[in-house]
Amino acid sequence: MEKRVDKLLEWFDLRSEMEGYDTIHENIESGIVFRGTNLWVLMFAIVVASVGLNMNSTAVIIGAMLISPLMGPINGMGYSLATYDFQMLRRSLKNFSFAVGVSLLTSALYFLLTPLNEAHSELLARTTPTIYDVIIALFGGLAGIVAMSSRLKGNVIPGVAIATALMPPICTAGYGLATLQFDFFFGALYLFTINTVFIAFAALIVCQFLKFPIRSIVDPARKRHVNRVTSAVIIFTLVPSIIFGVNLVKNEEFAQRADNFIGEVTLLGGNYLQSRQVYPATRTVELLYSGYGLNDSIEMLIREKALENRLDTSRLIIRQGYDASKVQENVRKYQSESERLSVQLAATNFSLLQSEARVDSIRNISLFGERILGEIKPLFPQIEGCSYAETYLFSTVNDSTQRSGMVPLVLFTLPRNGLRNSDKERIEEWLRNRLGNKQVKTVFEEIRN
Repeated sequence: MEKRVDKLLEWFDLRSEMEGYDTIHENIESGIVFRGTNLWVLMFAIVVASVGLNMNSTAVIIGAMLISPLMGPINGMGYSLATYDFQMLRRSLKNFSFAVGVSLLTSALYFLLTPLNEAHSELLARTTPTIYDVIIALFGGLAGIVAMSSRLKGNVIPGVAIATALMPPICTAGYGLATLQFDFFFGALYLFTINTVFIAFAALIVCQFLKFPIRSIVDPARKRHVNRVTSAVIIFTLVPSIIFGVNLVKNEEFAQRADNFIGEVTLLGGNYLQSRQVYPATRTVELLYSGYGLNDSIEMLIREKALENRLDTSRLIIRQGYDASKVQENVRKYQSESERLSVQLAATNFSLLQSEARVDSIRNISLFGERILGEIKPLFPQIEGCSYAETYLFSTVNDSTQRSGMVPLVLFTLPRNGLRNSDKERIEEWLRNRLGNKQVKTVFEEIRN
């Protein structure tokens, strides 16, 4: 049995695949420095992450996390605390502070210059850290330091960079700084602090578990002081995240109960739920109904359903939209208005038709001579042409000019001496009967051949 246990423990043994202590020390020490290549890579990664947050692109943000060198000084802090290498700790803190300053400045400068300043979901997700972010940072940091200590690193380091997500919160803090939204700035900076502290704490745990050699002579009093400061930093970082995590769970539970409640009161007594608002932070639910009108019994039923779903009815706001009586009244009003407008439209159309008929008749006056010529030509073949018009007849009576109504005027063209006077009189009589107007004026124009 003991052999089986020993064999099983071999599967979990880290020391069999571990790099030499000096090699690990050199690798961690080389990742601390931020100058030259590391500094430029950091600034480029910050810009890429800022663009990803700005465009709400998860893929771009992941790419920025993969090229970020921020893990180096954080692992250096955890490693130096585990080995009590205070010189490396000071260099790690110095370089880390410099990297954070450069990152904030670069991201803030980008968000000052970009024309797009809307806070998308990728930005908002970095402003409310919880205990779950602590768990991610701790176990991501454990995976990272274990991989760095092993000869078989594989693809763990890039995965740790993505999981612990150091770049997005520092870029979000830069966004808050650039737009003067300090709730964004402090929320994102706290998330970045959580990731930093617990990645370093994970490195400290693994280094102590693997019994990395102590790099300096430390008296017990200073050792205790360092351990107390480290514990205090961890506790002060952890406590707010627990509070936020508890609030997150409570908000999720409230939102779920509110959804169940809303599903039960969507349609009641001829009233339907037009809109709803759920505010988990204040535990408030606001409902807006439309339909036949809410009465006391329906409101009482809604509040009973709220109590069944463990909701505070004092924070339940019920509003009435449009009821049926008002809708019907508006419909009748609009119908009568529509009928009045329809009558007016019909009258207008009739007037337009009359006007069009008058216009057509005026246009056809000049062509009426053709019709008269066609009718009179068989009776008097001598007539060669005919012109028709309508005009006013003006006359002077008592030194004043008077105008008659419209008088038809017919002009016939014919050869010289083509008609006798008796024929002309017959034509005039025919025209008066044909046009139904005794005031018709007839003119005979004789053309010389």
